[in-house]
Amino acid sequence: MTADVTFSPVRLGVNIDHVATIRNARGGGHPDPLRAAHAAIRAGADGITAHLREDRRHISDNDIERLKNEISLPLNLEMAATEEMLAIALRHRPEACCLVPEKREELTTEGGLDVAGGHNHLKPYIVALKEAGIQVSLFIDPDDGQVAASWLAEASVVELHTGSYCEAVLRGSQEDAEREYQRLRHTANLAAHSGLTVHAGHGLDYETAVAVAAIPVVQELNIGHFLVGEALFEGLEGVIKRMRSAVEKARKTCGEELKTS
Repeated sequence: MTADVTFSPVRLGVNIDHVATIRNARGGGHPDPLRAAHAAIRAGADGITAHLREDRRHISDNDIERLKNEISLPLNLEMAATEEMLAIALRHRPEACCLVPEKREELTTEGGLDVAGGHNHLKPYIVALKEAGIQVSLFIDPDDGQVAASWLAEASVVELHTGSYCEAVLRGSQEDAEREYQRLRHTANLAAHSGLTVHAGHGLDYETAVAVAAIPVVQELNIGHFLVGEALFEGLEGVIKRMRSAVEKARKTCGEELKTS
């Protein structure tokens, strides 16, 4: 059996960063990211993701402390590979840390880590986090070389950057979207064959999340901006429930097709 025909349920991680973005737009404590996390739990999320940026543009140190102490789901801390962030991670001990590239001038994370070029920098952070019992994920573009480098760096998980695929879908470019989707599928299978756990995220909406959930080796989707945006019209719990149902249906259909093929 190849990795491409392995079937398991897909986890849904809800990123609450942009609840904090709205809060920080005018200061104060509303809306509260912790309240959003509790709503996600009620709606069936499997984990909570929060990115503590160096400039603290959305999630704050206090948010991380409250999330770790007060929610019942695993916390996935997205962070840059810096001494400051490592110290915070080791202090709070989230269940998982996803190392991401970070530029002060970017609006959002624009691409994956260059693990191949940054091995010597990244490896000590990976080692320190793993020694603390924290699962380490590397956010990478769907690229064979980055998968190989992630394996050599002894990460446990790779999270594939789905942004290029999602942008192609939004542009209505079927040819580009299909090319990017097949690239994701190929890289996901390569990573799984290498012994890495495969997650995916960035820019996913109902349509693209369903498509990525249909890649059998992808074990977790992390989605945030779309859910928070749609919550303005449907309410956060309703949006998460709808997303949860959509990806579960896609995965179930995928599994049934595999069993009969």
